[in-house]
Formats: sequence, structure tokens, C-alpha cells
Amino acid sequence: MADFALIGAAGYIAPRHLRAIKDTGNDLIAAYDKFDSVGIMDSYFPEASFFTENEQFDRYCSKLMQSDGKLDWVSICTPNYTHDAFIRYGLRLGCDVICEKPVALNPYNIDNLMQMEEKTGHKAYNILQLRLHDSIIALKKKVDEGPKDKVYDVDLTYITSRGKWYYTSWKGDIHKSGGVATNIGVHFYDMLQWVFGPVKENIVHVMSHDRVAGYLGLEKARVRYFLSINGDNLPENAVQGEKRTYRTLNIDGEEFEFSAGFTELHTKSYRKILAGEGFRISEARSCIQIVSDIRNATPIGLKGDYHPLAKLPLAPHPFGWNDHR
Repeated sequence: MADFALIGAAGYIAPRHLRAIKDTGNDLIAAYDKFDSVGIMDSYFPEASFFTENEQFDRYCSKLMQSDGKLDWVSICTPNYTHDAFIRYGLRLGCDVICEKPVALNPYNIDNLMQMEEKTGHKAYNILQLRLHDSIIALKKKVDEGPKDKVYDVDLTYITSRGKWYYTSWKGDIHKSGGVATNIGVHFYDMLQWVFGPVKENIVHVMSHDRVAGYLGLEKARVRYFLSINGDNLPENAVQGEKRTYRTLNIDGEEFEFSAGFTELHTKSYRKILAGEGFRISEARSCIQIVSDIRNATPIGLKGDYHPLAKLPLAPHPFGWNDHR
């Protein structure tokens, strides 16, 4: 049984980490979040110590490490812009680290973290859960074993509606979230380059506060993508349960289905990591480079090979702010 500390216990994704720690037979010793809405912990680790002050959490964890090296792992599911700082904290504490995606906002952050890994002798892993999805694994096998010179035509569409709260939160600030491409798309870009090979061309057609559309020329695919958090962009048949979400991947004119099978992927990730087979943060560098290049690109407009939904009219910011503040 390994002992964990969790940073970001009140976050949206925290329950998946709590469940993964529990389902892999391990224990949560301490948790931290500046918000105290963490009643979900009762379902998993009611005996874990919880802190709302970073200094108290640090003091407690440091005392544990100084006494008997009690902590083995630090799990991080905080806002995007804090990931690399908390990874450094976990490594300096003397633990191995598991971090939510994106592991960092910029490629050079990963370079610095890898130097910290070497300096401390501890390892940091990233959750890249789509690489563990059975359908995606089968797709990669098909591509790897297919004709070496074949280039696939791929359309990725992902629309997940978000309310006005999104723009008040850190997610609506490009400097904290990395923008739409990073916040909701980084795992899709990782999956695409993992399956179809490295990026040769990265073009952005449209980018605003609520969407991004562009083209990725990969080694074995021509990818047109459209990502949006605007519910008005949803097709009529897109309502899924209580959440208005539309996710589709079209490959050479055929729909590729991978909507199911997401619920257990964090637990799968933890099992792989704890067995020494997880994805090190160095493996996330390619997708972080992709989203960094998108964020810093100048959109070219509706030119060349663009996703059909890129033509949808742009919406004003709900609070009248400039797109990226």
C-alpha cells in the first residue's frame, strides 16, 4: 500500500483521482485545497487530514517525510497554470508525482521539470488517459500495421457547452488555462499525434474566447479540428443526458466511436503508473508543443482546408471582454 497526498481536492477532476487511489488499494494521508467543498472525501478517505492553507499542508507533509518517509506520492489536480509549480513541490518533498493534464502550459516548463526529476531522483507522470482507451489502442494498432505511405483524412469535432461561470473562473483566462485548445483539447491532440505520428504543419483558422478551429498535418493524417465551449454550436442531435456535449472523430468518411469507456481510465492510469509503466511527463511534450503553438498562432481565417464548423458566426464575449483579456 502506497501513501498519497492530493493537491486540488475540491476540483472537478479530484473524485477520479480519489477513486483511483482507493481502487488501486492505496491510502490518502493528506489533501489540500483553498476551497473547503470536499465532502466527496467521505466516500473515499474520511480519515485523511485536510488543509485549506498551503503552509499548513506543507508543514504536515514535511513532518511526515522527516519522521518516517510516510508519503510516497503526490497527486495534482489543480488549475492548469499551477501544475508545474506543484510538480516541483512534490519532487522536492521527496515523492513521485502524478499530475492531471496539461502537465504544463509551455514546452520549456517540461524541460525545467525534467531537470528537477534528475536533480531529486524522483519521477513525475502525466495522465494521458486516451492512450489507454481500448478503441484508441485498436486504432493505433490498425494505423501502425496499415500501409506505411497511407495518409488518413480526419475530422475532430468536440463541443462541450459551458455557462457564463466559465469566463469568471480561471478557465476563462488564457494565461491560466491556456485557452480552449489547451483546456478541453490537449488530450485529443496527444491522442492524435500518438496514433498518427508527429506534427509537420500546424495552422489555426479561427480562435476566440469560446472556440478554436484549425488544421494539423501529421505524419499519417490530415486533421481538421473544431473545439468549442459554446452550446449554440451544437448540432440538434448532440444532447447527451443532462450535459450538452458532442464528440466525434471522422476518419476517411467513417465515424469512429469512442464515447464510451471513459469512466475507468484514471484508475487504469494509476495502475500503469504504480506498475512503473505510466507516461512520464517527457511524453507529454509533443501535445504541449501543439497547444502552445496554437495559442501563439495568428489565425489565417477561412482559407485552405478548414473544418466545416469553422464557418459558424463568432459570438461576442458574454461579459464584453476582449477574447483573451
